[in-house]
Amino acid sequence: MQASLVSRCSIALLGLFTGLVGPIQGQTDAQTNLRNGSFEQALGDRPAAWRPNTWGGEASFAHVPSPTGRTGSRSVMISSSSGADAAWSQRVSIEPFTRYRLSAWIKTKDLKVTNGRGALLNIHEMQGIRTRAIKGTQDWTRVECEFTGTASSIMINCLFGGWGQATGQAWFDDVHLETLEKVIPVSKTVDANVTVNVKQRSEAISPYIYGQFIEHLGRCIYGGIWAEMLEDRKFYFPVPATGDIWRLTGAQARVLAASPWKILGSSDCVKMVKENAFVGEHSPHVSVPGDGTAVGIYQEELGLVKGKQYEGYIIVAGDAKVAPLELSLVWGDGPDNRDMYRIKRIGSKHKKHRFMFRAGADTDNARLVISSKGKGLLKIGTVSLMPADNVEGFRKDTLALLKQLNAPVYRWPGGNFVSGYDWRDGLGDRDKRPTRTNPAWTGIETNDVGMDEFVRLCQLIDTEPMIAVNTGFGDAYSAAAEVEYANGAVDTSMGKWRAQNGHAQPFDIKWWCVGNEMYGRWQLGYMQLNHYVLKHNWIEAKMREVDPTIKTVGVGSVGEWTEGMFKNCAENMDLLSEHFYCQERGDLVEHVRQVPNQIRRIAQAHRAYRKTITGLKEKDIRIALDEWNYWYGPHVFGELGTRYFLKDALGITAGLHEYFRNSDIYFMANYAQTVNVIGCIKTTKTQAEFAATGLPLMLYRREFGTIPVQVKDLPEPLDIAAALTDDQKALTIGIVNPTWDAYNLQIDLQGAQLRGKAKTWIIAGDTPLAYNAPGQTPALTIDQAQSTDLTGPVSLEPLSITLYRVNARSN
Repeated sequence: MQASLVSRCSIALLGLFTGLVGPIQGQTDAQTNLRNGSFEQALGDRPAAWRPNTWGGEASFAHVPSPTGRTGSRSVMISSSSGADAAWSQRVSIEPFTRYRLSAWIKTKDLKVTNGRGALLNIHEMQGIRTRAIKGTQDWTRVECEFTGTASSIMINCLFGGWGQATGQAWFDDVHLETLEKVIPVSKTVDANVTVNVKQRSEAISPYIYGQFIEHLGRCIYGGIWAEMLEDRKFYFPVPATGDIWRLTGAQARVLAASPWKILGSSDCVKMVKENAFVGEHSPHVSVPGDGTAVGIYQEELGLVKGKQYEGYIIVAGDAKVAPLELSLVWGDGPDNRDMYRIKRIGSKHKKHRFMFRAGADTDNARLVISSKGKGLLKIGTVSLMPADNVEGFRKDTLALLKQLNAPVYRWPGGNFVSGYDWRDGLGDRDKRPTRTNPAWTGIETNDVGMDEFVRLCQLIDTEPMIAVNTGFGDAYSAAAEVEYANGAVDTSMGKWRAQNGHAQPFDIKWWCVGNEMYGRWQLGYMQLNHYVLKHNWIEAKMREVDPTIKTVGVGSVGEWTEGMFKNCAENMDLLSEHFYCQERGDLVEHVRQVPNQIRRIAQAHRAYRKTITGLKEKDIRIALDEWNYWYGPHVFGELGTRYFLKDALGITAGLHEYFRNSDIYFMANYAQTVNVIGCIKTTKTQAEFAATGLPLMLYRREFGTIPVQVKDLPEPLDIAAALTDDQKALTIGIVNPTWDAYNLQIDLQGAQLRGKAKTWIIAGDTPLAYNAPGQTPALTIDQAQSTDLTGPVSLEPLSITLYRVNARSN
C-alpha cells in the first residue's frame, strides 16, 4: 500500500450539472463544513484545519499574529524567492448536486510569475474552477468563483503560483464557501444495442481475481476482524497517560497514541514497574491503601449490546489482602447499571482469572473497571475482553460477512507493515507476545494476531492464505525460516516450534509475496532497483530451498521497476505484483472509468514487456494485482477508514469486467483492504455491514461465469462483460450503467440459443453517493428481480449494476 496517493493517482475535472432551482437561504461556512476560514485558530505554528502543500520549487509558509490580517489578528502567507507552486489547503465535505460560491481576500507584494498565474483560489480536483489571479503589489482584493459539486468532498487551495511558479509574497484571509442552490440532474431514456458472440471465447477467468488483502493497519484486524475490545491490553504505554490519549486523524478516526487506561483513585496509586514485568518493558502495580477507598484502573468507550454476554480474563498477582478484586462492566451512572465479578483470592504468582458479564444496555461508552478496597500491592499482567460469541477470537458478525464474500485467497500481513514486521513476534502465548509500535502506520501492534491466527481465519472462512515476507528490514534467512514454520515437517526446527504452538500438521501455504512495494521511498528498507533485484533473488532462492513447491510473487511497478524485475528476476518468481489506487473524480463516468483504465494500462504494459524482453513470453509470468481500490475522502472508520458509495461500486464492477477482458494475463487480484481500512466491509464497535463495494464483489464471485465471450459494439458509457459458466450451460452478462439515464438495451446474441428467461440481480440507488452504514438499514442491496426475457430490449436502471444468468445452448 503506497503512502503517497497524489503522486500515483491522476486527478481530473469535476462535471457540472445544469437545471438550477431556487436559492438556499441562511447557509454559513459552518454548514458547508469549511473550517477556520479566517485563520484565527492556530494548531501549533499552523492554522487549524489547513495544511501546506508544495508541488514545485521552494516556498515558505507563515501563520503568525500580524497587522497584515484583513480581519482579526491572523492571516496566512506564502512566499518564495526562487519560485514555487504551493498552497495552504483544506479538504471540505460538500453536498452533491449543489452550486457553491468560493471567495477570499488576497494581498500581494512583489508577486511575479514565471510560468504560473499568481495568487488565487482553486478547487484541486476541478479543472478550470479557480478565481482570478492577483499579481504585483496589491492591497486586500476580493476574488471569487462559482462551481457545482457532484463529489462528496473537495480540496480548496489558497494557491501561490498555480500550474507553474511565482516569486514574492501573498497573504490570504477570510475564505468563505457559500451554498447557492440545488441542482437537478437531467436524465432521459436511451435506446442502445450490443452484440454478444458466444463462439468467440477468451482464456478462463482465474478464481483468484476475487482475492482480498488485510493488513495490520487502523481497524482492519483489531477493531474489525479480531474481537478484542480493549486497547493496549498488555500495557505498552505507561499508566496514567503522559500526553494526549488520542490523536485525531479524521472524522471519528481515533488512533492510539498513549494509554487509554485511567486511574481510579489517587493519581499516585499506580506505578509502572520494569522489574519482573509480566510482558514488555513494564507492568502496572496498584497500591491499595486499605482505608476502604476503591482504587484501580479502568478503560472507557467500550461498545455493548443489551442482553449480550461478554467474556474475558485478567492475569494478576499481589498481596493476599488485596482480595477481593472486583471487575465491573459499567454502562451507566446508577448502582444497578453494571455487572460485577469478584476474584476472592490473589496469590504471589501471576494467575489467569476468567470472568463473564451480561450487558444491561446498548452503549458505545461502557467501561471496564478493575478495582480493590483491600490493602497491599496488586500486580496486573494482562487483561482481555471480548463478546462471548466470538469465534476463536474473531468477531462473529465480521466472520459471517467474510464467509458471504467467499474470496478465494487473502494476502497478509502487508502492505507497508510487513517491511518492519518480525513474524516471530506473533507466535506463542498471546499474553506474552510483545507489543510494538506499528512500524509503518500509527498506533501499536499487540501481536495478538500472528501467522497461526491468520491461518485459522482462512480455515474458518474456507480460503487460501497468502503471506508476504519482509524484504525491507528482513533477510533471506528470516524469510526461509518463516516458510519452514508454515510448511516444514515437525522434525525441522521451525516445524517443531509450530507443533509446540499447537499445529502439528504443516499449514501447506502455497502463495508467498516476496516483499511489498520496495520501489517506494515510503517503504521501510527501500533500496534502488539494481540492489533490490539481488535481494529478491537471494531471498526467493532461500525460501525455495525450504519448500520448492511454493509459488512466489515478485514486487512490480509498471515502468523501470517492472522491466528490471523481469530482466533480472524472472527465474525466481511465478507472478509479478502491481498496485494502484484511484481518488475521487467529480464526473461520474470518469470516476467509474479510472479503475478499468488502470487495469487495462497495466495489462498493456505487461504485453509490451513480453515483446521486448527475451524469453519473457515463454515464461508466462502473469500479473497479481494484489492491491487495487479507490482511496479518498474522510476516514470515517478509523485510520484510512474511507466510506464507499454506489459510484465506487460501479467502478469496482467495471474493474472486474476489465480483469475478465484481460484473462490471458491477470491471474490474481486482491481487493485492498477487506475490513474498515479502504475496505468492502465496515464495522462499528458492535455492528458490521457490507460497504457498497462489497456487494458486486460478492455477487460476481457467486454468479458470474468463468469463460469470457466476446462483447462488441459496446454502447459507451455502459460497461458490459459476458461469460459462460464452467459447464457451458449458462450465459452470464454483467452491465454497469454509470449514468443518470435509463437504457433500453437490445442484446444481439450470436452463436447460442437462449433457453428460458434470465435470473436477474440488480444493485442500484437514487444517488451515486448512496452508502451502507453498520447498524442502519442498508441503502444498497443485491436485489433479485423478476426473470428477464433477453430476446427483447431489457430495461436498465440509472446508476445500476445488473447481472443476468440464463440457460443457453451453443448453435
